[in-house]
Amino acid sequence: MPALIFDCDGVLADTEQHGHLPAFNRTFTDFNVPVQWSVEEYAEKVKIGGGKERMRSILTPELAHSLGLKDDAAVDEAILAWHQRKTAVYKDMVASGVMPARPGIARIVQEAHDAGWTLAVASTSAEPAVRAVLTHAVGEGLAKHFAVFAGDVVPAKKPAPDIYLLALRELNLDPDDAIVVEDSANGLRAALGAGLRTLVTVSGYTREEDFTGASLVVSSLGDPAGEATEVLANDAGVDVSGVVTLATLQAILSTPRPGTGAANPAAHSTPTETP
Repeated sequence: MPALIFDCDGVLADTEQHGHLPAFNRTFTDFNVPVQWSVEEYAEKVKIGGGKERMRSILTPELAHSLGLKDDAAVDEAILAWHQRKTAVYKDMVASGVMPARPGIARIVQEAHDAGWTLAVASTSAEPAVRAVLTHAVGEGLAKHFAVFAGDVVPAKKPAPDIYLLALRELNLDPDDAIVVEDSANGLRAALGAGLRTLVTVSGYTREEDFTGASLVVSSLGDPAGEATEVLANDAGVDVSGVVTLATLQAILSTPRPGTGAANPAAHSTPTETP
């Protein structure tokens, strides 16, 4: 059966501005780090793949010295402690319901599960945070049917294709039988690099990015009784009537599979990815 592989942040829930950003800032406060990112500053930070990597980006030699971080080992230890705290803060925010699932997520997951599709999440965010978002977005019953690939399980984070190559390998999947749902140019590049057809559902920080190479780009998956899907690009030429359905995904799977690696037209776009 086909496989449906989701990114997490920005796909299952629009988590960046109302989840990760305040969690980072709360963590900086808790550790007496004199940094508070604005919405505009964080729009640049999301271009750095990985939460620990974003935190590391603030550590100028002067700031590290003022915090008593005298060598690389001390910096690494501090980053790890900060990130663990940030993950805990973020999980509490997810559990509180401040970041509802994006339109159509629970619906399309139920459709795919009922049809016997393989379900997975492939994200470079920390695994506990990914599992928290997944469970909140689709419910415990459906979440238990997902394979989760997240965090530091691969050497290179998105836009490298490593996380998707790992998912294909561990699930014993042929790339012809899988479709990815992403929200960012970084994620799209990773999926295309693994030779996977990709549906993009743009999120708050990514709408203006370059999604060249995506099979379909939409505002959201849509819900019949709520938000309708706006089609932003449709290279696959598939029918989208109000919402993205399992039939839409099956139609995308019938189109030619993209090339891989540097030959990708998306390989030179400006990306973002999640912590």
